[in-house]
Amino acid sequence: MINDDDPALDDPVGRSLGGRHAHLARGIGRALAYDPEVATFCSVSARPGPEDWAGLARLLGPGAFADMFSCPADPPPDWEPVFSLAGRQLIWPGGARPDLPGSGSGSGSGTGVVELGAESVPEMLDLVARTAPGPFRPRTRELGTYLGVRTGGALVAMAGERLRPPGWTEISAVCTAPEARGRGHAARLVGALAARIVARGERPFLHVAETNTTAIALYERLGFKTRAQVTFRGFRTP
Repeated sequence: MINDDDPALDDPVGRSLGGRHAHLARGIGRALAYDPEVATFCSVSARPGPEDWAGLARLLGPGAFADMFSCPADPPPDWEPVFSLAGRQLIWPGGARPDLPGSGSGSGSGTGVVELGAESVPEMLDLVARTAPGPFRPRTRELGTYLGVRTGGALVAMAGERLRPPGWTEISAVCTAPEARGRGHAARLVGALAARIVARGERPFLHVAETNTTAIALYERLGFKTRAQVTFRGFRTP
């Protein structure tokens, strides 16, 4: 693991909801959550007290799913655990523009990488349903730029920008249809996104489940380094 002490990376959901994604947020006090059509993630303060958990419970409603992402704080005992998944956070180590597949040309220009607009959402949702890269909602595309690869007009791979804490942009929803795997699509998409992020003066980062060893190997081969081990957790409100 490498040392990067930027506290924005310790609360990427909260720092995104309180900053560049404020227009996609809803909140009560210090409890914040994305519009449910955009994302499932929610956040409390860095050191939440009873009033923060109560605010989040009111915000989400009774018996609702609270996707706490990597928040390490424990909710009150009457919040029912739904899932717990070991994962890791990887970051681009900084420095020059990444020399990655697809980073030289960006979208278009013979790379087969295209930008996905609102008209592509039905295809994006279908691809997510087939590949299960993680949570993806009808308006998730509004979090940032999403790129894809088409074969014969059909969307066979995609990746995009998700959480955006200050100075950083997360690369997420990296997925390839089973019939199109082994052709380097994921590497080209991650490379194109990383180049865009670095070009605007930010640094790319991403999250991955520990069980997804194939993805971890790909990201490490592209130059990403593990910053921290995290645990993704979800709960149900009282």
